[in-house]
Amino acid sequence: MRPANAHSRPDQQPEPEGPAAGGATLAAIARAAGVSAPTVSKVLNGRADVAPATRTRVEALLRQHGYRRRRSPAQQSRMIDLVFHELESSWAMEVIRGVENVAREEGLSLVLSESAGRLMPGQTWVDGVLARRPAGVILVLSDLDAAQRAQLTSRNIPFVVVDPAGDPGDDLPSVGTTNWQGGLAATRHLLELGHTRIGVIGGPARMMCSRARIDGYRSALEAAGVPVDPELVREGDFHHEAGHAAGMELLRLPDRPTAVFTGNDLQALGLYEAARELGLRIPEDLSVVGFDDLPLARWVGPPLTTVRQPLTEMAEAAARLVLDLGRGRRPAATRVDLATTLVVRNSTAARQG
Repeated sequence: MRPANAHSRPDQQPEPEGPAAGGATLAAIARAAGVSAPTVSKVLNGRADVAPATRTRVEALLRQHGYRRRRSPAQQSRMIDLVFHELESSWAMEVIRGVENVAREEGLSLVLSESAGRLMPGQTWVDGVLARRPAGVILVLSDLDAAQRAQLTSRNIPFVVVDPAGDPGDDLPSVGTTNWQGGLAATRHLLELGHTRIGVIGGPARMMCSRARIDGYRSALEAAGVPVDPELVREGDFHHEAGHAAGMELLRLPDRPTAVFTGNDLQALGLYEAARELGLRIPEDLSVVGFDDLPLARWVGPPLTTVRQPLTEMAEAAARLVLDLGRGRRPAATRVDLATTLVVRNSTAARQG
C-alpha cells in the first residue's frame, strides 16, 4: 500500500466561483451564517480553527440549502479513504487487497482508519476526510449518521458502504453479499448429512449481515420441519474468543448439538479449540461450518467447510462504485449483492448413530 501523496494539498485550492450544485453560493451561506466566506471555506475543508458554535451553524445552513461543492480534479486528492469498524484479522486484509487492486489501476493511494469498534466513525475522522478531500470513502461494516452523510455530500465526496451494519436505505450506495442464502446453504448442508441438533454461533445482533445469516439458518430448519431450539442459538462477536466461549456452552449441554454453524471462520476456530478441550473429534463427533472462507480455512485441521464470501471482489466492486459516483456516473442499483458459495471440506460428515 502506498503512502498518501505528500504533494497533494487540496486545502490550498481556491473555492470555485458561482453556485454549487445545490444552488446556494458560498457567499450566500456566509451571509446567512453571519460570517465571512473564508470561515465557511474553513468549515468546508474541515479546518479546526473555527468555533464549535460557528461550525454547527454553518453546517446546518449547508444542509438546509442542499449545498454541494463543485470540484475539479485539481481539487480532489489522489486517494481513497477506507475505514473499518475494527482493523484486524485476515478478513480486513482481504478487503484491503480488493480496494488496493482498483486503487493501483487508477493510480490512487489508500488512507486506512479504524473506528475502534464503533459502527459509526467519530467527528475527528470526518474532519480528516473533509481536509483530505479524497476521491471517495469506503466504510466497512460501518455506517454514517444523517449529519455525517450531509457533510460528505455537501463537499461532493462520494461514499459507499461494504456490508452495512444496518439497513442502508435506498439512498446509501452499498456492496454486500447474499448472507441469508449463505446461512441457508450452510444449514441445509448439515441437514443433508443427517444432523438435526444443529447449533449456531452468530455475530453481533446489531449487524445486519449477522442477522441475515441467522435468518438463513432458521429458514433451512423450518423448511426441513426441524424446530428451532433457542437453546442451540448463541450470539458472538466474530472473534475467536466468542467462538470458544459459545462453543463450550453448546458442547456442554446434556443434549449437545452434533453440528454447529458459526457466523464466521474465526468463531469456527474458537469452536475447534472448545471441541479439542472437551475431547470431541471434528468431524466424527462434531461437524462445523464457518462463513467467509478466509485463506486460513484451508490450512486448519481438519480443513474447514465454510461459506465463501467474496471479500476481495466485494471490495473491488465498492472501489469502482465510489469512483464512478465521483465521476458523476449514477449506478443502475444502489445496492449490489455478490453471491456466496458453500465450500465443502473435511470438517463436516454424516451424523454418527
